[in-house]
Amino acid sequence: MYDDNTVMVDERLQTADSPDYMAGLGHWSPLVAGRIAEEEGLTLTEAHWEVIFCLREWFREYGPDWTARQITHQMEADYADVGGLRHLYELFPHGPLAQGCRVAGLPLPRGTISTSFGSVH
Repeated sequence: MYDDNTVMVDERLQTADSPDYMAGLGHWSPLVAGRIAEEEGLTLTEAHWEVIFCLREWFREYGPDWTARQITHQMEADYADVGGLRHLYELFPHGPLAQGCRVAGLPLPRGTISTSFGSVH
């Protein structure tokens, strides 16, 4: 089970890659995620929350050393049984990594060139 109340704080991460991404990881909560999702035009379902908490767990494990390539491959494998990246793009149409990280209150992983990360939109 994921612990929503665990605060992830790393002094090296107190700045964001973009104004759209949270600078202070400790300021995130499911309530904040709901507001961000609403701004993004998303209605969060159980499937969205699963991805959000997975992203936060991966970030907790890898910290600032996580890479876009690593996480994308992991997401594709983890969600292969429900459609892989196609399923993730259905949940986060502006990019499962970019939009997912924004809602999850995380900075973009290293190596993320396009904020849509492969979106054809």
